Amino acid sequence: MFPDFTLRYARLPAHFYEPFTPVPVAAPRLFAFNRPLAEELGFDVTAFDEAQATAWFSGNEVPPGAEPLAQAYAGHQFGGFNPRLGDGRAVLLGEVSDREGRLRDIQLKGAGRTPFSRGGDGRSPLGPVLREYLVSEAMHRLGVPTTRALAAVTSGERVFRGLPEPGAILTRVASSHIRVGTFQYFAARGDQEAVKTLADLVIERHYPSLREQEEGERYLALVAAVQARQIRLVAQWMGLGFIHGVMNTDNCSIAGETIDYGPCAFMEAYDPRTVFSSVDDGGRYAYRNQPWIAQWNLARLAETLLLLIDADQERGIARATELIQAFEPAYEAEWLAVFRAKLGLMTDEEGDRELVEALLEALHAGRADFTLSFRYLAEALEADAPSLLELFENDAALRRWLPRWRERLTREGVDASVIAERIRAVNPLYIPRNHQVAAAIAAAEDDDFAPFESLRQVLAEPFAAQPGRDAYARPAAPAERVFRTFCGT
Repeated sequence: MFPDFTLRYARLPAHFYEPFTPVPVAAPRLFAFNRPLAEELGFDVTAFDEAQATAWFSGNEVPPGAEPLAQAYAGHQFGGFNPRLGDGRAVLLGEVSDREGRLRDIQLKGAGRTPFSRGGDGRSPLGPVLREYLVSEAMHRLGVPTTRALAAVTSGERVFRGLPEPGAILTRVASSHIRVGTFQYFAARGDQEAVKTLADLVIERHYPSLREQEEGERYLALVAAVQARQIRLVAQWMGLGFIHGVMNTDNCSIAGETIDYGPCAFMEAYDPRTVFSSVDDGGRYAYRNQPWIAQWNLARLAETLLLLIDADQERGIARATELIQAFEPAYEAEWLAVFRAKLGLMTDEEGDRELVEALLEALHAGRADFTLSFRYLAEALEADAPSLLELFENDAALRRWLPRWRERLTREGVDASVIAERIRAVNPLYIPRNHQVAAAIAAAEDDDFAPFESLRQVLAEPFAAQPGRDAYARPAAPAERVFRTFCGT
């Protein structure tokens, strides 16, 4: 059933990873299998054998042709540098070539204590596995570059995070698991040969057009290419009210995908200071800070490549600095493009930024739900919509804003029905709301996976109204609100 592995990472020099065989679990049970993704990856789903799949996706058996390993990387965690992190509970089985010819990593997460576990147990509770499955697949359906969830298995064992919890293992798919922290691992050791090997691998795998450039220009262009993807990615997060929660450099993907869904969450009542992560006491990774943290992470990437960018370090610093400083105007343009689209605008006018910011201020003043406020604009094109106004505790600022927006829309030169269609096409009705994810986790911990499955089905069609599923679109009631999320390590 498994497609053939290519083992590109396993053929790198030995100090890039530690060979590691997943540790078997007591009584695995497959509770989620992503058939569309499996078909995309080249699995023979017509030959699907649940018992065999359970053995592979639990780590109890190594799939044919795989050479499992734990990748080495370092990282800045909440601003402090740790020179040796690595996969503490994840095992890369290898890469496969999907039906479009793209290499995709297949990794088990929660597969046992690796040489990088740093005293941890190498396991995952069921809750974080469910959260990552639901949220990563929702992000994919929302059009955001992301790792994917291929399968999830309960382990039949308990893990201890203060209290015993049921264990689980996630099978994760990514364009690659190479991070800013992977470069930092080798740069911190002064291993320039390894930095160059890694950079060349990234160019070959993710940015092949750069191979034609001269060597010095090629590595500066690599930073620019990664920066462009991160700018687009974070602008998309901001447009959805998504808060990653742990934007450490070891969680910053070189491929420009959202990776490592730990204490992530979608904001409900709009407040740019919103933080959900239980370990982010200072708000470093608050919603409003995400763009500038991304820029900071990219600066750390550029530092690792300075000697490849230019043999003269001072000149390399100057060139890299100029590039990183270009982040802000490029991000601002991308952010504005995202929010223009959310307002139903296709043309550009000078006052559009002010128009967007005025709406965000109205949302903040009214403590209105971020997702539904944008969605319900489609009903307020010609008259005040009760469904929109009801989201606001105080709608005075919104009422002042609506005529300005409608007047701006007249210059689009299209019918209201076209604008309404635009708005609904980019503003989802359904997102993985914290209280719904928490409810699915609580039920699954009691061996009831029906809420998980129902939520998974709803999130597969985030932009289309689904009859009978209105409850999934509603924000949490006061008693249901979830203010803190956890990573599960």
